[in-house]
This record gives sequence, C-alpha cells and structure tokens, in this order.
Amino acid sequence: MMTATAAHLVAAQQAGLATLDTPSLVVDEDLLRRNISEMAAFAKSVGVALRPHIKTHKTPQVARLQIGAGAVGITCAKLGEAEVMIDQGGIEDILLAYPVVGELKIRRLLGLLDRARVIVALDSREAAAALSRAMVAAGRVLEVYVEVNTGQNRAGVRDGNEAVALGLDIARFKGLRLIGIMTHEGHSHTVSPAEIEATATAAGQAMVETAEAIRGHGIDLPVVSVGSTPAAVFTPTVPGITEMRPGTYVFNDVSTMQWGRIGPDDCALTILATVISRPAPDRAVLDAGSKTLSLERGPAHPGHGYVVGHPRATIVRLSEEHGVVELKPDEPGFAVGDRVSVIPNHVCPTVNLQDHLYIMHEGHLAEAWSIAARGKVQ
Repeated sequence: MMTATAAHLVAAQQAGLATLDTPSLVVDEDLLRRNISEMAAFAKSVGVALRPHIKTHKTPQVARLQIGAGAVGITCAKLGEAEVMIDQGGIEDILLAYPVVGELKIRRLLGLLDRARVIVALDSREAAAALSRAMVAAGRVLEVYVEVNTGQNRAGVRDGNEAVALGLDIARFKGLRLIGIMTHEGHSHTVSPAEIEATATAAGQAMVETAEAIRGHGIDLPVVSVGSTPAAVFTPTVPGITEMRPGTYVFNDVSTMQWGRIGPDDCALTILATVISRPAPDRAVLDAGSKTLSLERGPAHPGHGYVVGHPRATIVRLSEEHGVVELKPDEPGFAVGDRVSVIPNHVCPTVNLQDHLYIMHEGHLAEAWSIAARGKVQ
C-alpha cells in the first residue's frame, strides 16, 4: 500500500486535484486506511476494545472503515452525530460520551434506542434521575458509564471516592445499568513529550483503582474506558483498562506532531489552498482563513498550520477568508495562482467547517464523501 510523503502530496495537488476548487479538504485514502489499521492492530496487541471517537471525521464512510478494521463500535459527543451515524452509516453500537440532559434530548435518545445500542456517560445524580424516570416510563433499561475526571478538570466526577459514590447511586436507579467508567485524559495533551507517558499512565491507574473500588461493592463493572490520541500508546497499556477511544489518529494533524511520534508524512488530511495574493516578497495570502483553518495554534509548529513542503513558511495571521503567510525571501512556490497543501493545527474543528472530504487514491481524485455529521452540535 502506497503511503503519503510530502513530495507525493505536492505532486498530487498539481495533477490529480487540478479540477478541485479551493479551499478543500483532501484525504489520502491509502494513508487514512493505514492509520486506521495501525490503531486497530495496537488495540488488539494490548488486549483492549477500540471504540474510536468520530468527532474528528464526522463521516459515515470513515466510521464504517473503523468498524471494518475491528472497532467494537464508535464514540460520539452529541445526539445529532449519533443520529447520522445510525441512519446514514448503519452503525449499531454507540457510546455518547456526553451527558444527555433535558426532556428534548431524552426523547431523541429513546428514538435511537429503537435502532441501535446506545450507552450514555453521566457525571451527575440529576442526569441519572431524569434518565431513570424516562427509561422506567418507556419500559427500557439504559446502559451507562460514569464519567471520571482524572485531571483534565472539565466534566466528570473525581476519580476515587466521588466516582465510587456516584457509581453506587446510579446502580440503585431503576431503568439504568451501570456497565463502566470512562475518562478523557485530555490533560496529557498539555504536558511536555517527556511527561506524557507518566501523565497518561497515572490517569489509567486512577481509573483501574476506581473501577476496583466500585467492584468491591458487589457491582459487575466490565468496562474501564480511556480516550486520547496523544496518550493512546500509553494509557491502554495499564493492566485493567478494557477500552480506548482515540479520534484524531485517523487523520493526524499538527497538534499530534508535537510528541515526535508522527510527522507531516503521517497526516492523511490536508487543506488544498490557492495563493491569491503576493503583495510583498516576504508575504503571500491564501484563500484559507479562519473559516477554513480555525484559529487554534500549537507548540509543534509556528502559526496556523503546516504548509507541506514549505516548513520555513509560517501562516502568521488569519482573517475570515485570508491566510497570511510569512515567507523567507528565497522561498519558491508562492506565485499568485499556485496551490499549496496545509496540514491544520487541529483537524477536528477544521473538518466541521466544510461539507466534503475529497478522497485521493493513488494520486487520483476518486470521490467526495459528505461530512454528514458536521454542525450536529445538538
């Protein structure tokens, strides 16, 4: 199987993408499949189930590739994403790693339970009580995880006593079946490469200890779930972890390059952009601004993205439709009308800004896949 290199991507944009307008999201299918199969093989090698998060790609075709490679199901954040994945992707096993709160959402959840297995993560007695009442009234039993905070300090109850107490409460609610605990060890993204293994491992150990404490009260708790692409090679190796939920790995991006395990040649998605202005020798302007690249920066590379084949070029500033690139005076390839490929800093919000993934296969534009779950934030 052919893998992508920076030179291959540049050659492809000049040939196979000649008919594609810009800015567009371009995916190297061979590299996408390689990334998917490698993570599936890793999960199998450490004996954990793979339940990837679809927030990165939001595309039914990619979800089906992940299931085909061995994933036991998928993870979504929002009900709207799950509805798309069930109705358009035919996915039958979904974790909603996000509390379902409010009558409107509970009604939608009940509709999904008619068509697929849906597990819901909770971090409060209030959410559990409302779901319990709805499930009892509908004559259903809903599988749930307790969401645990292992250091990110976003949602979730603290590992240890808080999580155990909530788990015991949920186990008493009629209409709910506690089957697991989950965490997103996202705080591991913020530490240095030298610290990430220890941070991720500590999160995994906290989860295993919390699960054992819950089991000590006579509760069968089969699932201990972790989720983070940067930490994916560390947290699932902790004995007692049973499930992993990485997302970004399908494409990779500049943010995942900072830990040194991948480089530009491992990034399956790029943004094809056109140079629309060269107003100064040290400055060019692309037709990809904040409505294409998003505004996030990161420590792996300066600016708002990595211009493939031009590591000295820096996208220093974005307005809505303009990406301003700072250039060295001798940098070639930025004449008006030239096309460049940009690896986004954070691929997940970038994908959510467009309608299609344009799929390249062996250097040729093969097809367009609808990003069917984009904008599904409800």
